[in-house]
Amino acid sequence: MKKSKIKIGLLWHSLTSDNLGVGALTESQIAICSAAAKRADVEISFTVIGTSGGRAHTLHDIEITQGNPVSIRRTILGNAPYLDDIEQCDLVLDIGEGDSFTDIYGLYRFAFLWGSKVGVLMRKRPLILSPQTIGPFNSIITRFLAAQVMKRCEKVFTRDELSTRYLDDAEVRQNRAEAIDVAFRLPYKSPEPNIGETVNIGLNISGLLMSGGYTGANQFGLTVDYKKLIEKLLQEWTADQRNTIWLVSHVTPENMDNENDMVSILEVQKKFPSCKVVPKFESPSEAKSFIAGMDFFTGARMHACIAAISSGVPVVPLSYSRKFNGLFNTLEYPWIADGKVDNTEVAVEKILTGFKNRTNLKADALKAKTSADLKLQAYEDFLVDYFSMLASKK
Repeated sequence: MKKSKIKIGLLWHSLTSDNLGVGALTESQIAICSAAAKRADVEISFTVIGTSGGRAHTLHDIEITQGNPVSIRRTILGNAPYLDDIEQCDLVLDIGEGDSFTDIYGLYRFAFLWGSKVGVLMRKRPLILSPQTIGPFNSIITRFLAAQVMKRCEKVFTRDELSTRYLDDAEVRQNRAEAIDVAFRLPYKSPEPNIGETVNIGLNISGLLMSGGYTGANQFGLTVDYKKLIEKLLQEWTADQRNTIWLVSHVTPENMDNENDMVSILEVQKKFPSCKVVPKFESPSEAKSFIAGMDFFTGARMHACIAAISSGVPVVPLSYSRKFNGLFNTLEYPWIADGKVDNTEVAVEKILTGFKNRTNLKADALKAKTSADLKLQAYEDFLVDYFSMLASKK
């Protein structure tokens, strides 16, 4: 008997983004959907609609089509090409690039994320918000608009308890569930164990924080001096010859130096030439495979930190938004430096304390990974049931 085939729209996903975090979400989502399809005994294909970039990597043995870009103006007019792509899909999974369904990045970006959801609903396609950070919405208007759209979704999955509480406060309760970031399922190659006295330290330097945010004026309200924090850590670690420090980029868009991690990394290396610069990764899985080989990791790009904790690497994330706090607190992982609460000295001390206690951190990281696996299994179970329901109607 021929299997039913389901076409899935992946909204605000990308396999070409220069932000490896968005790529990690996409690869992981496809892996989860593929596992769910196998259990539901259906065939699936994907149309990816989201941020484009300079990268391009393929996933073998998976049917993927690149959709048209989102156009809000043409959505309003009802003739946006991406809506035709949406109409060909049986359902749409919208992951909001992980943390973009909010107004903290500006009203223009909110309009894109909100308007694209309205477009899906206009074409009467089932819309599911995959695990992501929801909010915050600082404006009464954006708060109202977001709530109205979410109430019309088939399901809204949060990736942390803070977002879940926000949905409860916004009275989006009937159709919401809590999971965790899908990037915990990102495939990777396990490294050979590190034997010897050398300690491999991975340090992700955020070009965005080095630049003071998109505005250049401490956009995220940091209480730490990020440049000083990086310098203090490197002064400490480079003083011990047993340490090998690897400077790791995770977001490297061309023609956007204020966000490009590699631009900041190369500047830092001029002052600390003993540090090793890791070349740009070709894919999110390659990045995770490298990070998995570290003895300790810290950074301000959340998906670089997720790559560490989901591979059992001791990590101290540096938070600059509630997405960090919500996710790691949900996993009951206490080792986090808060860049919006701690001063520079306190944040540095938290990271160095984590480094010194990395055996304990490793145990906590493995516990967090187990917890995340269970939460993502519940998300996969939902997709199994939903795929089966769609197949029964074909």
